[in-house]
Formats: sequence, C-alpha cells, structure tokens
Amino acid sequence: MGCLPLLLLFPLGFGVGYLLAGATGGLWGAGIGFVLGVLAMVMFIKALRGRR
Repeated sequence: MGCLPLLLLFPLGFGVGYLLAGATGGLWGAGIGFVLGVLAMVMFIKALRGRR
C-alpha cells in the first residue's frame, strides 16, 4: 500500500511528458513522477506511523 503513489505517478508522469514533448519529455516526466511518488510514499508511511 505504501508504494501505491509511486506506481501511479511514475507511469502518469511518463505519459504526460511523452504527450507534451515526445521521448525526451517522457524521460523527464518519468523522473519527476518517480521523485513525486517517492515523496508521497514517504509522507504516507510517516502518517501511518504517526497515528500510534
């Protein structure tokens, strides 16, 4: 469950980047999606651990 944002944002970023700027945009979008996914994953896990 914690890695769900990564699995959603990585391909979404690639798709948007590819549609906007081709192959180079796809790489940038995938990178940005990966970083945002990792940040969202960390925030989600911290929120779950902080509820105790």
